[in-house]
Amino acid sequence: MTDDQHTPEWPPSGMDLGKPTIARAYDALLGGKDNFAADRALADHATEHIPGLRESAWENRKVLVRGVRHLAGTLGMDQFLDLGSGLPTVQNTHEVAQAHNPDARVVYVDIDPMVLAHGRAILATNGRTSVFTGDVRDPKSILGHSAVTDRLDFSRPAVIMLVGMLHYLSPDVVDEVVTAYRDALAPGSYLFMTSLVDTGLPAQQELARITRESLEEGWARTPEEIEAQFGDFELLSPGVVYTALWRPDEPTDPNNLTAGEQLGMAGLAKKLA
Repeated sequence: MTDDQHTPEWPPSGMDLGKPTIARAYDALLGGKDNFAADRALADHATEHIPGLRESAWENRKVLVRGVRHLAGTLGMDQFLDLGSGLPTVQNTHEVAQAHNPDARVVYVDIDPMVLAHGRAILATNGRTSVFTGDVRDPKSILGHSAVTDRLDFSRPAVIMLVGMLHYLSPDVVDEVVTAYRDALAPGSYLFMTSLVDTGLPAQQELARITRESLEEGWARTPEEIEAQFGDFELLSPGVVYTALWRPDEPTDPNNLTAGEQLGMAGLAKKLA
């Protein structure tokens, strides 16, 4: 869909269409329609320099589906706070969670106003799902927002998701921000995160560099640094691993991963006390 094919209310007010955003660039990587020329230019530039980048974006989406399915279906979780959720695409968090646990309630948060614009369509037909615009780097504001307090009860187990978001938190704030979200969770809750990883492959740091240049945010972290963000939570098997290896639906050879399958890692951990 081209920029002029949207409805007359499009785009939402306050948007700088000449500057790419995280949510819209990711949408472009996934082949979505809710992006603009600047977002597509960034996606094209990055894919020219990073082998397997589009595949990596889809791997991140697929691990989200597997993670939420496990949380809602196998573990029976019914409260999800999806931070930096991005634009709606196929098999979103609320769709997967509510397919496996009809009572599941989901709150989406993203800094891009375009996410809120699309979220209104969700709200019109789904009474268990909310979306609002907020800065993930401000946990106090996020956790105190009425969309969160009205729909989620953090006195009992819940899930906080930083899927495809952790690597956008700068080194000077990441520890404080993630700790605040961990501390907000009750025992029996889960933290689900994926991140751009640094295992020594040049493409990983190159992607981080391109992201910082274009979006002012983007840091590749070692597996140990990613694992540290789970604090004293208990990591579920298989731990922090490449996204393609996190509870795959089909057998995957860890010694034969593609370039795209080696850009990101995932982990899910439980708060015990």
